Amino acid sequence: METEAKRRRVAGPMGGGDEDPDPVAGFLSWCGRVGLELSPKVAVSREGTVAGYGMVTRESVQPGELLFTVPRAALLSQHTCSIGGLLERERGTLQSQSGWVPLLLALLHELQAPASPWSPYFALWPELGRLKHPMFWPEEERRRLLQGTGVPEAVEKDLANIRREYYSIVLPFMEAHPELFSPRVRSLDLYQQLVALVMAYSFQEPLEEEDDEKEPNSPLMVPAADILNHLANHNANLEYSPDCLRMVATQPIPKGCEIFNTYGQMANWQLIHMYGFAEPYPGNTDDTADIQMVTVREAALQGTKVEAERLLLHERWDFLCKLEMVGEEGAFVIGREEVITEEELTTTLKVLCMPAEEFREFKDQDGWEDGDREEDSLTITDIPKLRASWRQLLRDSVLLTLQTYATDLKTEEDLLSNKEAYAKLSWREQQALQVRYGQKMILHNLLELTS
Repeated sequence: METEAKRRRVAGPMGGGDEDPDPVAGFLSWCGRVGLELSPKVAVSREGTVAGYGMVTRESVQPGELLFTVPRAALLSQHTCSIGGLLERERGTLQSQSGWVPLLLALLHELQAPASPWSPYFALWPELGRLKHPMFWPEEERRRLLQGTGVPEAVEKDLANIRREYYSIVLPFMEAHPELFSPRVRSLDLYQQLVALVMAYSFQEPLEEEDDEKEPNSPLMVPAADILNHLANHNANLEYSPDCLRMVATQPIPKGCEIFNTYGQMANWQLIHMYGFAEPYPGNTDDTADIQMVTVREAALQGTKVEAERLLLHERWDFLCKLEMVGEEGAFVIGREEVITEEELTTTLKVLCMPAEEFREFKDQDGWEDGDREEDSLTITDIPKLRASWRQLLRDSVLLTLQTYATDLKTEEDLLSNKEAYAKLSWREQQALQVRYGQKMILHNLLELTS
C-alpha cells in the first residue's frame, strides 16, 4: 500500500511561490477547460486516501464503469508542450539511454513558464524537494537499510546515468535556448527530481501487437490518472484509445473507498526504487526475490575440489553465457508462487549439475535435447521433486544470497510483530524493512523446499 511517499503538497512543485489555497478547485476548473471529464461518482480528495491526494468514490461503482476520460490534447508530453516543435526538430540531438530527455525538457520549460497552461495540473504535484525515492536518501542510510535488496546498486546506476545525461545533453540544450529556460531550472538537482517524478508518475502507452519490434512509446504525463495510488490488488485500470484515455473500474468499489490503479506487476524493491514506497507484507502478491546468477556460479564453485573440476565449471558457465541463459549482471527471479525466470534457472541447474560426459554431448548439440522431461519443470510446487544435486545447488545459492543482507529473518520478524517497536522506526526504516522481509520470506520458503 502506498504511503505518504507518493504525494504531499506544501508549496509549488519547485518549493517556491505561494501555495494555492484550493489546488483541487483549480485543477477541476482546468479539467473542465481541457475536456477532462470525471464521473460524478468520484472525487479528488486528501480525505480517505492512503497518501496525500487520491481519488475516492462518492457513490458505489460497478466493474466496467467509466471513472474519468482524459482527451489526448490534455496529456503533457514532448508533443503537446509549448516547445513541441523545437523538441521535434532537435530530436536527433536529444536521444539518450533513458529516452526521457524530450519529456524532461518539456517539464523544465513548462514549470518555469509564467503562463504555462499546465500550472493548475502542477499544483497537485508533490513538492519536488520532498520526494521519498531512495536516490534522495543519504548514501550511508540507503546502503545500511537496503543492503542485499538490489536497490542501492540500481540507484547508483540511475545517478550515474542522470548525471551523464544532464551534462552531455540537457544542459547544453538549455544553454543553447536561454530564452526558453531560465537559470533557475538549469540545475542537476532539479533534473534529478524530475527524473524521479517521471519515473513515478508518467505513463507509457503499450505498443500494438503488430508493432512489438518498434521502439517503446515515449513517456507522457496523464493528468487525473497520476493522482491514483497503487495496489497490487487494484480496482481500476487505464485503457488507451485513439482519441482519449479512460480509467475504468475493474472491481466493485463501495461508496467512500479509494480508487487504486496498478503500476504493473512490481516487486517491493521495484516499488521503493521507482515510486518511493513499499506494500506492507503480505499485501504485495507480485513480490519477488532475486538470486544473482553469479551467486549460483559461486555456489557451484564451492563444490569443486580440484582444478580440473573448476575449469570444467567455468566451461559450463561460458556455455550458459553462449546460450544467453546467464550473464554477469543478471538475476534469477523467484516469486511467491512461481519462478519468473524458469527456463534460465532450469537450464543453469541442469548444465552445472549434469555429469561431465553428458555435458559434452549436450554442448555438442548446442544445448538441444530430444524432448523435455517433466522433472525439469521448475514451478515452486515442483522444486521438492527436483534431482538432489539441483536442489542442493539451489539451496547453497539461497544461503549465499541470505548472507548479503545485514540482518536475519528473525530480527525482521521481531520488529514486525512488535507494534510499539515498529512505530518507533523512521518512515524509511519501515519501508526498507518491508522490502527486506518480503524477499527473505521467499528465500526461506526456497530453503524449506530444497531441504
